[in-house]
Amino acid sequence: MNKVLDLNDHKRRESVKNSKEPITGCLFTAAIFGVLGSSFIYGYSLSVVNAPVLYIKAFYNKTWIERYGEPIRAETSTLLWSVTVSIFSIGGLLGTLLVPSILRRLGRKGTLLLNNIFAVIAALLLSLGETAKSFEMLIIGRIIVGVDCGIGLSALPMYLGEISPRHIRGSIGQFNSIFICMGVFTGQVLGLPELLGQESRWNFLFSFLVVPSLLQLGALPFLPESPRYLLIEKKDEAAAEKAFQRFLGKTDVSKELEEVYVEARAQKNQHTVSLVQLLKNPAVRWQIITIIITMASYQLCGLNAIWYYTNRILREAGFEENILPYITLSTGAIEILSAIVSGLVIERIGRRPLLIFGFSAMALFFSLLTVFLNFQDSASWMPYLSYICILAVIASFCSGPGGIPFILTGELFEQSYRPSAFMIAGTVNWLSNFMLGLLFPFMQEAMGTFVFMVFVVICILASVYLFCVLPETKNKTFVDISKSFAKINRIPVLAPEDESQDVAKMESSF
Repeated sequence: MNKVLDLNDHKRRESVKNSKEPITGCLFTAAIFGVLGSSFIYGYSLSVVNAPVLYIKAFYNKTWIERYGEPIRAETSTLLWSVTVSIFSIGGLLGTLLVPSILRRLGRKGTLLLNNIFAVIAALLLSLGETAKSFEMLIIGRIIVGVDCGIGLSALPMYLGEISPRHIRGSIGQFNSIFICMGVFTGQVLGLPELLGQESRWNFLFSFLVVPSLLQLGALPFLPESPRYLLIEKKDEAAAEKAFQRFLGKTDVSKELEEVYVEARAQKNQHTVSLVQLLKNPAVRWQIITIIITMASYQLCGLNAIWYYTNRILREAGFEENILPYITLSTGAIEILSAIVSGLVIERIGRRPLLIFGFSAMALFFSLLTVFLNFQDSASWMPYLSYICILAVIASFCSGPGGIPFILTGELFEQSYRPSAFMIAGTVNWLSNFMLGLLFPFMQEAMGTFVFMVFVVICILASVYLFCVLPETKNKTFVDISKSFAKINRIPVLAPEDESQDVAKMESSF
């Protein structure tokens, strides 16, 4: 009993000590340049197609006339544009399915570096399609940039989670969400008519994809690989020690090495498991269920549907059509601000409360938005309340649900399970995205403004599930997080006395 108390007391002292350690320049640089070539591109790709939609459709029509001698039919034009937009999700799914095999061969950093090839190829196809008089190049370019984002949204959270000390793992992980929002905002700004949102310049919007890729290629090769990957999967202790030293900014990293070895021993030093092995393993059953529900809720909570109503509400509020793009920039600014605040408080409040609060607040504001939209014509000030609700929904999403699901996917699984776990999470993410894009127009046509009540139900169900099942992962080791699920998974837990003996063995071997 005394051993257990001593071990717990030691963990508390270490937690307090670690919380005072500042983020190092190496870790900050790795996080910044990691997200630039991954999360930023994803966010930018989501918003960049909105501004030039009329010019791209005009290009499709012009090309069709040159080929077939007649204007393109309306239904064909709509189909081509729908394919151009939605094929991005199919590319994301393909990228997600490729991730485990690439990670196994190239590691986390190597995968991120290789991924820039897809971004550069996509930028060339998308920006040169008009010159080549080929709308097929735009569609292929959207597939390839989707592949880039599918790989990036799996490899990057894994890399950030594995290089970060546990007392700031959540804050570093939120860089992913922050730069997705910054990418969306950058796409909105560059798409303004004064910049690249003109008929003669719209293809330069896609050329910009090269910029973050080149920045990542210029910096990431000089930064270390994930020390956990080096130690557990490559068995290279010397390289792992150097990586820890650079990321943590200290010479003595023996305790960090011991922690990784404890994780390796807990997994019996097994190599990366396959998807089938992961699904068959009862020790991670509820982790898989949790990730599936959280990722599906991330996409199906209704944020993407918000954009459908934003301009309409602003028009009804009396704003001139030519200033709508500038007012909608407020949505991008709210996204960034909320994501930054979430990153600052996540290590104090925790992942679980932020997720539950975010989904619950979205349910509340979606309910209010439904009411306000149905009384939109009853008072001149009602559209302003609707727009405030839209901003509140966006802020609620970015406070937790917008970034934490990616952090959780890395935290709920130990090293050997992680690549396959991210493939599951990514598959659910992209399929949910595609399904919502496909079904929402029909839902909106059938239900009108009451369509948001569907998202209210989804957000409430997500909150209830997370409240009942998800343990807090803040400042816990990956082994400790796995043990938090042991009871619900109905598997035996290593006794604290045995754990302390294992740690002692690790200490004697280093």
